[in-house]
Amino acid sequence: MPDAWAPGPERPVPAPGEVHVWRASLALPPGELAALHDLISDEERLRAGRFRFEVHRGRFIAGRGIQRRVLARYLGAHPAALRYRLAHHGKPSLDAPWDAAGLRFNVSNAEDGLLIAVSLGRELGVDLEAVRTLGDRDDVARRFFSAPENEVYDTIDPAQRDAAFFTCWTRKEAYIKALGEGLSMPLDCFDVTLRPGEPARLLATRGNPAEIDRWTLRELDPGPGWMGAVAVEGDPAWEMRLYDWDPARPMVASGG
Repeated sequence: MPDAWAPGPERPVPAPGEVHVWRASLALPPGELAALHDLISDEERLRAGRFRFEVHRGRFIAGRGIQRRVLARYLGAHPAALRYRLAHHGKPSLDAPWDAAGLRFNVSNAEDGLLIAVSLGRELGVDLEAVRTLGDRDDVARRFFSAPENEVYDTIDPAQRDAAFFTCWTRKEAYIKALGEGLSMPLDCFDVTLRPGEPARLLATRGNPAEIDRWTLRELDPGPGWMGAVAVEGDPAWEMRLYDWDPARPMVASGG
């Protein structure tokens, strides 16, 4: 995995053995938000208008606009021209004619942070979380993590529990998002590694053991206060390229 995030190229070209991950801040000044608002679709504008609070509305507009600009770089298209379709459980993909390029993507946002994972011909999922202390953290783990994961989680030093919780959560979410199953797939029907610093791996998939060989999990380091993971289909010998959408505006996690 590359050691650092680099400024994103103007015309990225993913090789079949590459996965590109972009990071961006959603905290944008009004002028930039207005420009992105002009790029998104009418349906996206309607969705933005339903947010009660301006901060959430701004994050939605920024996320959709940046997503369009990133994908448009790969396709040589105008961002506003892109069209999407949704799978049965809501996973987005590019619609015709843009789907002919074979580009796959997945997006995750948390607070003011955004990750966009892109590949050529490989399904993938990405998850981003701001690391923080949750009052019901251990109860959530007992409810949603698998029994083998909870056995490991219970042995981890309490000082490392926040990191362990979000290590597990991001890896599980990335895998579910890659599958496109959404909330229909229970989080406890598969196991991932979760000790802080332990390489990301899919350990078991109850009911379909072959899934372990189909998917590769890798940890992402989006920056201080963040944790992320990506799940990628196919040959595990792929390389990751890490790109900053705007190097001058880093993602900031509140840590709250």
